[in-house]
Amino acid sequence: MRRFLLARLRLEETMSQLICKDLKLGYEDIVLVEKMNIEVKKGDYLCIVGENGAGKSTLMRTLLRLQKPLGGEVLYGDGLSPKRIGYLPQQTVVQKDFPASVREVVLSGCQTSLGKHLFYTKEDKDLCRKNMERLGIESLAGHCYRELSGGQQQRVLLARALCATEDMLLLDEPVSGLDPMVTIEMYDLIRKINKSGITILMISHDIHSAVRYADHILHIGGDYFFGTTEQYLASPVGAKYLEGASEND
Repeated sequence: MRRFLLARLRLEETMSQLICKDLKLGYEDIVLVEKMNIEVKKGDYLCIVGENGAGKSTLMRTLLRLQKPLGGEVLYGDGLSPKRIGYLPQQTVVQKDFPASVREVVLSGCQTSLGKHLFYTKEDKDLCRKNMERLGIESLAGHCYRELSGGQQQRVLLARALCATEDMLLLDEPVSGLDPMVTIEMYDLIRKINKSGITILMISHDIHSAVRYADHILHIGGDYFFGTTEQYLASPVGAKYLEGASEND
């Protein structure tokens, strides 16, 4: 209890949105990450990198309270709560073939605000329109989602995630499967969203883009690191990972 109160006090003093304290992640007897300590403030851009199966997606599900940690704690502050986090997961084949209009998909991001209401409000619909304009997809509002290109679908899902938050976005490999030009456009969109004041936590397998766009890096797996991008580039963990990525290019 004393540790919890000290962590809560620290969260209130720094006005951090998120603190993970001695977090332990995994499934039953399988431990993926131990003693993870990170602190995220509003407006941060954090990229989460590491080998496949290191626990990156498990961390995101834990932050959203879709999965319980094996140990440690996650604290939210500065007005943030799991319900005020927008989430863009990796798409499945079934989701890519979803038979709904773009407007319907984006508007579904407002579901957490429905509460006891059965129908979307005018404010919800205005927010949907605003985020479609923000992502440059307003002209696609009446189009069927499954008929869109991969890049257009990702813009739709990003607009949907924005309808759930003005605080923090969790993005799980948002450029996976996109061609190089569309990938650059998506990274630029995410950076603009971050510059508007929304915190970004993004899983990425592209370490070169991670260190280019993010201001903080969390590396989990066989090696562990949390700190600024500059610190990561100067660390043994960052040097080792970047060298390996360059050799595989």
